[in-house]
Amino acid sequence: MLISAIAQGFLWAILGIGIFTTYRILKFPDLTVEGSFPLGSAVAVTAIVSGIDPILATILAIIAGMGAGLVTGLLYTKGKVPVILSGILVMSGLHSVMLFVMQRPNLSLLNQPRIYDAFNALPNYFDVVIVGISVLVLVISSILFFFYTSVGQAYIATGDNESMARSLGIQTDNMKMLGLVLSNGIFALSGALVAQSNGYADVNGGTGVIVIGLASLIIAEVMFKEVTLGERLLTIVIGSVLYQLLILGVIRLGFDTTYIRIFSSTILAVFLMTPQLRKSLKLDMFSGKEERL
Repeated sequence: MLISAIAQGFLWAILGIGIFTTYRILKFPDLTVEGSFPLGSAVAVTAIVSGIDPILATILAIIAGMGAGLVTGLLYTKGKVPVILSGILVMSGLHSVMLFVMQRPNLSLLNQPRIYDAFNALPNYFDVVIVGISVLVLVISSILFFFYTSVGQAYIATGDNESMARSLGIQTDNMKMLGLVLSNGIFALSGALVAQSNGYADVNGGTGVIVIGLASLIIAEVMFKEVTLGERLLTIVIGSVLYQLLILGVIRLGFDTTYIRIFSSTILAVFLMTPQLRKSLKLDMFSGKEERL
């Protein structure tokens, strides 16, 4: 169970990193995640069942997620639909898209190949750990490379001060669309990997995933304050694993897993309130500096 929780923590950390790129860098509360995450699951599982190689199926899932992010970006930047509503509209519409893709509410991977099969010789769950770490290295390296390019710097500037970014000639609407496309591709990647780990895809699989992603991010920010951008991405991985271990602890205490989401929300609420509680109690456990480049 412990290795399983750690393995799941690595897969869900991908989701947390995707949320970081929009929620923290771009200051964009994107709710499309609850649609693009299960969309990635649906596309990957359907492709695998149709005979497509699991790696190619996962790539198709990423492309589908990027398409969902593009629609959200167009609604927000070109259609001038409010930020929250843009995500809700796309998230709602993707439910029908997933039903069209799978032709049913859920689809199993029973007796089908998965991306983890190359590591079948390893003990249980270690295949997921290896794939999770490998994908995290690839995702984090790609994001850091992007942020240190001129386009990446323009992207960060858009989130820091949009008015100043415009005065410097940066097309801020394009940066927002780019961020939404990339982040939703990451959400779909996480969804595809989680679905292949669980062995199925479900149209309702995205409900509450934003809480899991935010929990990884908030735990990381509460525990580690003075960090660089690269270190922040690594702390999100740690936060995700710790969150899964906390959930495992709740289950081990004998609580009914039917109500696991209330425990998830409670854990997130506690960490969200921690900075204020620390301030009220005048505790100085961590420094208050933000991450830096």
